[in-house]
Amino acid sequence: MRTLTGCHRGRVPLANERRTTAAPAAAHVSAQSAAVDAYSLTTGRLVGTTAALVALAGVISGGLSLGSSGTGNKRSRAIVAIVAGLADLIIGTLNLAVADGGPGTGNGVVGGASALVLGLIGTALGALALARSRRTG
Repeated sequence: MRTLTGCHRGRVPLANERRTTAAPAAAHVSAQSAAVDAYSLTTGRLVGTTAALVALAGVISGGLSLGSSGTGNKRSRAIVAIVAGLADLIIGTLNLAVADGGPGTGNGVVGGASALVLGLIGTALGALALARSRRTG
């Protein structure tokens, strides 16, 4: 027989009864990330920003290789753009996969997303420049 007062061993509590323990509250507090200042440099932000800057260098290298008229320097710039783009595609994807929150949480989500996009652009520019250098040279 169920009663409304007291918890007896082996008895299932009713829906309106509560058992309070400190463990779930402590686990919830430790699972929350601390507030991160907008200008503090966290590991996630460092990885995302570095990957985005390398991807930007790959995009610039790919653009320069498309615009140059010679074939010698064009090929090496195209290869640099492809390698930088592919590396940053992987790093940006991994950075986004391990991020716990959205933009502004200090996990490098913005840097990871920009590295992903710029890496894709750099890879495409490098591949296009490499294909053109093989066709003309």
